[in-house]
Amino acid sequence: MAYHTGHLTQWSLGMLKSTKSHFFHHSTLLRVALAALTTLLITGCATHYVDTALKDVPPEKVIKVQSPKPVQFLFEFQTKGATNARATEQLKIKATELVQRSALFSQVGSAPVASGSVLNIVVNNVLLTDDAAAKGFVTGLTFGLAGSTVTDGYICTIDYLPGGAAPKISKTVRHAIHTSLGSAGAPVNAPKSASIQEAVETMLRQIISNGLNNLASDPSFN
Repeated sequence: MAYHTGHLTQWSLGMLKSTKSHFFHHSTLLRVALAALTTLLITGCATHYVDTALKDVPPEKVIKVQSPKPVQFLFEFQTKGATNARATEQLKIKATELVQRSALFSQVGSAPVASGSVLNIVVNNVLLTDDAAAKGFVTGLTFGLAGSTVTDGYICTIDYLPGGAAPKISKTVRHAIHTSLGSAGAPVNAPKSASIQEAVETMLRQIISNGLNNLASDPSFN
């Protein structure tokens, strides 16, 4: 799926808004963007970095299951805990592909399965400028003092219902995307994302793959 800067207002939930001190307080990703944000992105004034505290799961650490079973898959993207239907629609296909590639389940679809098992993944976008939202986040990047930097936090909650009388298994993973504006210094040892599309897809891949691997490592799974 391709995202175009000119179409940012169709899928972005991030909104940048200047205050009297010219610091931008609002989310930069996955919310309806202001025209000012579109202008910044077009002119290259905004640079996106996926946080390095969470990385891709190394191949040797990927957990494999012996007898994968079919599962009903549900996905939702939220902004500050509220459902965002447009973002959910845009990211659901990518999320489904990630679950399928994990090979933890023999079949992944939206329809109920005979065993009654359900995998529900919710990704909630929160602003880390909010002290309450920032609790539990450990970020791996440090920016220079020049310019302004905003950080979007993402909380991925994975709930797996095996079906029958088996108890629910829940796992939570956190991630972040940083956006530097103006002359903000680039973080050390952090690759710059080529686009907002690349940053979002990298975040989604890492947060879901780590969550699923955590799920597979649970003794109660399968």
